[in-house]
Amino acid sequence: MLADEINRAPAKTQSALLQAMQERRVTIDRETHTLPPNFTVFATQNPIEYEGTYPLPEAQKDRFMLKITMGAPDRAEELLLARRTMTKEAPEALLAQAVVQPVIRAEELPEIRDGLAAIVIRDELIAYLVDIVRGTRSHESILVGAGPRATQSLIMAARAHAAIGGRDFVTPDDIKAMTAPVLEHRLILRPEFEIEGLTVAEVIQQILQQIAVPR
Repeated sequence: MLADEINRAPAKTQSALLQAMQERRVTIDRETHTLPPNFTVFATQNPIEYEGTYPLPEAQKDRFMLKITMGAPDRAEELLLARRTMTKEAPEALLAQAVVQPVIRAEELPEIRDGLAAIVIRDELIAYLVDIVRGTRSHESILVGAGPRATQSLIMAARAHAAIGGRDFVTPDDIKAMTAPVLEHRLILRPEFEIEGLTVAEVIQQILQQIAVPR
């Protein structure tokens, strides 16, 4: 499911997603339906324009595994986009021509999930990961820290990062690489620190620097 600009959906609509995202079930007119095992929610959010939007409740944000921030393209990418505009290679034209093809079939996903479970993560790295998440609950600038769902998400994300890197084991760098995407949308700073210009990304880096890396 793709929820485009999810923060424009009213609170009642957003809360309806909680059951689907956590339990993979939906209830309609008191009848519960099981969703397919591959059901996933992808959502976009405009970080600039907030008129006519509704803030996402913390319970819902906590159910999103990752937040991926997309900035502006670099100069080379923007030049390529400009050259392709109004040609047969424009992004809209390529989509219309069905040039973009899936790289994974739905029936392959269960096997991939099983493969992730086989990625080794040592006990000392699990402890390191837990300490990072717990560090968000005691940092002086954080009002609301990450909960246990963040711990679970970081373990899964670190394993996926290792698999993409072609390894069957997790390293501290895998955990560090996925810490910001997993934690950033879950943390709320204290107002006095926000006023001073501190960002959640900076706080996450502070926590990573404070916790000793296992050898």
